[in-house]
Amino acid sequence: MGIGGISMWQLMILLLIVVLVFGTKRLRNMGSDLGAAVKGFRKGMEDPADGKEEKLEPDQIATENRSQATTEEAAPDAAAKNKPSST
Repeated sequence: MGIGGISMWQLMILLLIVVLVFGTKRLRNMGSDLGAAVKGFRKGMEDPADGKEEKLEPDQIATENRSQATTEEAAPDAAAKNKPSST
């Protein structure tokens, strides 16, 4: 018995059909793309407590807060300018 009731011969025939349809070069590219995606996913799931996260200095935090406040203040003004007036 093979995997899930499929015999070894059936698996080999299925593999042969997949290779004939896609070709070895395309299968190799799909495998490397899948590996890169898994590697990127694992890197994204790493614990940020590893000390790899970016540390901001106090002046960088103040600059970031000022830019966010400016963006929040500009948004209502832009919406009021775009609103059609009813006359």
